[in-house]
Amino acid sequence: MNVLVVDDAAFMRTLVRMFLEQMGHTVIGEAQNGKEAVDLYGRLKPDLVTMDITMPEMDGLEAVKRIKSANPGAKIIMCSAMGQQRVVMEAIRSGASDFVVKPIQKERLQEAVEKLFAGQGTKVGVL
Repeated sequence: MNVLVVDDAAFMRTLVRMFLEQMGHTVIGEAQNGKEAVDLYGRLKPDLVTMDITMPEMDGLEAVKRIKSANPGAKIIMCSAMGQQRVVMEAIRSGASDFVVKPIQKERLQEAVEKLFAGQGTKVGVL
């Protein structure tokens, strides 16, 4: 599947890209903030987005809202070091399909992707 990776940290984009490619997916784009993510989503129409929360210009929560508003079927997995229940619930309310806490582990990312595309993802407890 085609994936858009969004994170302001280049090393984190590289790590997520590596994990996704090891799983057999293709990263078709990378963005370093929410504004770029919204723009790239509109142009690339990826099957999946991995999205950080805390980023400059536009945070991940606002980017998710904008992407989901224009593309209700968008599949977005939030990836953030902020794993408190309040933050997770805010991400889900914004339209995220799942939430993976950093430091990202390949197994947890793979589980989130598989659940989402097996039709079981969205609004699941991850803590």
